[in-house]
Formats: sequence, C-alpha cells, structure tokens
Amino acid sequence: MSLVAAVVLVNLVMATSPAGQERPAAEAMARALQTRYQGIRDFSANFVQTYRGGVLRTQTSERGTVVIKKPGRMRWLYTDPERKEFVSDGQTLYSYLPEDRQVIVSVLPAADQATTPALFLTGNGNISRDFVATYAESSAPGTVALKLTPRQSEPEYEYLVVTIDAVTLQIRALTTHDRQGGDSTLTFTDLEENVGRSDNEFAFRIPRGVDIITDGTAN
Repeated sequence: MSLVAAVVLVNLVMATSPAGQERPAAEAMARALQTRYQGIRDFSANFVQTYRGGVLRTQTSERGTVVIKKPGRMRWLYTDPERKEFVSDGQTLYSYLPEDRQVIVSVLPAADQATTPALFLTGNGNISRDFVATYAESSAPGTVALKLTPRQSEPEYEYLVVTIDAVTLQIRALTTHDRQGGDSTLTFTDLEENVGRSDNEFAFRIPRGVDIITDGTAN
C-alpha cells in the first residue's frame, strides 16, 4: 500500500506528539488530507454503508466493493442486500438498478462543481476550497475525524465527517449528514492504493431490455 504523505505530514497529523504537543488546527489537517489524496491515482476497498435517522427514523445497511481512479472514474458495486451498480467513466455516470430494470444516465459534474460526497473521493473538488474544517469526535482508536461544512449551502447534505488514520491520513469512513437529520456512513476496509487500474474497469455496457432514463425521461 503506497504511503503518499511525507514525513512532515506524518508528524502533522498525529493527534498529539510524544511530548504532549497539541494537534494541528483543523484547517491544517484538511490541507494535509488534500495533499495526500492529490497523490492517490487509484484505490479500491470493501465498504459497508449504513443509514440511520431521517424523517422516518429508518436504519439500513448495505455492503459492496468500490474502485476509483482519477480523474472522475469510479465503480460502486452493491452486493447485499440488493444488487446495484454506479459507474462513471470520467464523463458520464450510469446508475444501474437490476431489480427495476433501469439505467439512469447523467453527466458527471465538472471538477469545480463536484461536491457530492462520492465524487469527493474521485478527486473532483477541493477540501480547503469547498469546506470549512473543524474537528469532530472519533470513536475508532488511532483515528481523527474532520467535520467538513460546505462553504456554499448544498441541498443534498448539511455537512460531511471524514474519519482518517491519524498517521497515514488514509480515509477509514465518510459520513454524510443530511438536512432531514439522517447520517449515511461509508466504512472502508481492505484498501489498496496506486495499483495501476485500467480505464477499461470503468466502461459500462447498458444491458439489453432495460429502460434508459436521461434527464428524467425514459427512452
């Protein structure tokens, strides 16, 4: 697994130094995280996505795998409890729902317009530019959590919480707090970085016999 952060960044992101020195300011931590992920070309992981709260006080759990390659390429494959697939080739996003026999086709937002949490992982967007960073509580040993509040109001969510390894800055979890009071959390395990993913992994072939929906209109 490639360690992109330099030694100076390793020292920077320690919650406290052996001498008890206070941790750096949250904005400095956010800049360090941005610097690290600028050096990540691709990564893959297993994930568990949980949702709790909201207007209906619901609770759900899903799992699957994710592969991401910059710029803007990603493949999210949900395997349990329902199969779903979300694929971006860097320009177009395909959302495939086999049970509904539908493929939703949309244009991937430009890098300076992408603040959707999933796109945050693909390198579209900039932490320091797009968010105000403060510290949040982290329950996982050896990690720190940053609360990222968008500088411009977002209809989809109120803020994000990124939980990262305190030494390597590797993302362990990403929580989205929506405006209905719900929290959607992606927890990552078995991460691999910079293994040289092929662009072919992000090509999507629309299955036969499905409805294709573009801009809300089925074809």
